[in-house]
Amino acid sequence: MSIGNAQRTVAPAVRRQASRARVLIAVMLFVTVVINYLDRANLSVAMPAIAAELELTPQMQGLLLSAFGWTYAAMQIPGGWLIDRVPPRVLYPVCLVLWSLATAFMGVAGGFVALICLRLMVGMLEAPAYPINNRVATTWFPDRERATVIGFYTSGQFIGLALLTPVLTWLQTAFSWHWVFIATGGVGVVWGVVWYVAYREPRESRANDAEVAYIADGGGLVDVEAQTRATNRKKVDLRDFAHVLRSRKLWGIYLGQFCLTSTMWFFLTWFPTYLVDYRGMDYIQSGFLVSLPYVAALVGVLLSGVVSDALLKRGRSVGFARKAPIITGLVLSTVIIGANFTDSTALVILFLSVAFFGNGFASITWSLVSALAPQRLLGTTGGMFNFIGNLSSIATPIVIGFLVSETSFAPGFAYITAVTLVGIAVYVFMVGRVERIADRPDVVAADAA
Repeated sequence: MSIGNAQRTVAPAVRRQASRARVLIAVMLFVTVVINYLDRANLSVAMPAIAAELELTPQMQGLLLSAFGWTYAAMQIPGGWLIDRVPPRVLYPVCLVLWSLATAFMGVAGGFVALICLRLMVGMLEAPAYPINNRVATTWFPDRERATVIGFYTSGQFIGLALLTPVLTWLQTAFSWHWVFIATGGVGVVWGVVWYVAYREPRESRANDAEVAYIADGGGLVDVEAQTRATNRKKVDLRDFAHVLRSRKLWGIYLGQFCLTSTMWFFLTWFPTYLVDYRGMDYIQSGFLVSLPYVAALVGVLLSGVVSDALLKRGRSVGFARKAPIITGLVLSTVIIGANFTDSTALVILFLSVAFFGNGFASITWSLVSALAPQRLLGTTGGMFNFIGNLSSIATPIVIGFLVSETSFAPGFAYITAVTLVGIAVYVFMVGRVERIADRPDVVAADAA
């Protein structure tokens, strides 16, 4: 029997004997992402009521909506460095509880400045969240499952928004906008405690030896925690940051993420205001219609991971399997421009739903971080990726706030479309072949010695 046939014979046996503790990890990531995105989007739900109560101009609304992004983006790089040194079991619940408390306090804030300050705190404390998700996924899942898992837990952002946005609008209508923040913050505090109690690294968890071997043999970095403890120094090494900024491939995914998330940040900030102020809908009606594009995005996210992993299993290259859904999704996202050419609310929602489906279908970009990042610098690379990508969380709310007028939102959609076209070009021409980037030469030489 050939070696290849032997491997194919042994693998199913190992899989049958292996436990499935990683399924619980996927569910935990999913729930955390639901909470994460509710705490990002709750301000957009409450914004029309806040703007009316505090008499905010579109420019002031744009500033408040962008406050999250200032600290969220700024903390990505130090957050990534921290992730390479503090285990997810400790770092994630600390961040989760603190950002949830800041969210809850927004419900008792009495003015514009207080809301901005608290929103800055939420952004700062949420900064490590997605790099931690990537760190956990890279540790717990083999390459062949990773895109599906990333798609699954990423879908949490849209499931939460699709199903719970109507609940938040009801809370606002039945009580006041203050309860939108109190409720979402309270849930986050509870979940932070649950994460600390339940999460473990693969070798310290309920996963049996067969499952750990299955993950490791498939490319999962089950020992990354021990390796980073042994190799990463506690002081900041600027050469690590320089290293992850030298690669054209990494710059491709950094810039591509900015373009991709620009569409998402429109939906997380201006979309409810667009429906209420520019389409004349009431809060309950807008809450229902807001959920439709989120449902479309959810379908896109779930399909993207399955399609990508299916392409990989059928023998397509990692680059094709990962980039094809991303580029296809970005192409579909340009359909958002159609909202500028119709007065029909039904057609507007259709165009926006197709665009957000495309945004969801393209959302497996973290799989490229897992595939490209130097193994020792997963957190640092993820932090840089999220830093540059989420500069859109600053740019999108502010740029749209200055482009739109009291009566026309058309320049806002034109801006989103133009940025998306740039994203398509970046993934086509800059990323190239997908393969893990080598560590710094001095580190490689030291390891070899």
